Amino acid sequence: MGVNSVTLVGRAGRDPEVRYFESGSMVANLTIAVNRRSNNDEPDWFNLEIWGKQAQVAADYVRKGSLLGVIGSFKLDRWTDRNSGEERSKPVVRVDRLELLGSKRDAEANGFGGGGFGGGAPSEDEVPF
Repeated sequence: MGVNSVTLVGRAGRDPEVRYFESGSMVANLTIAVNRRSNNDEPDWFNLEIWGKQAQVAADYVRKGSLLGVIGSFKLDRWTDRNSGEERSKPVVRVDRLELLGSKRDAEANGFGGGGFGGGAPSEDEVPF
């Protein structure tokens, strides 16, 4: 029996790159920087691949610097370089679950003002009565 599970908490290194397919599916790709225990060490960088509804959430709410939690599985993307003909590969985390961990203040700083983001309460202006 094998187990392939990855859990990461870190900050988005860039805005997601989103691609849409004729089939109606979509994928969001981005990087995440995960700090090590020692503040003197450089962070570890991971490539993320997010599909479906989670990709839409990433497209709508994730921006460079957003604090994220992800659960997924490790995979190795392989391809042949068109220019050199060499075999290439890169490690990718295929995300099964995306959690937006930032505070309401983080959301407002990224241009997502208003209540409700990340579980915050709605502002008085948003209450319908």
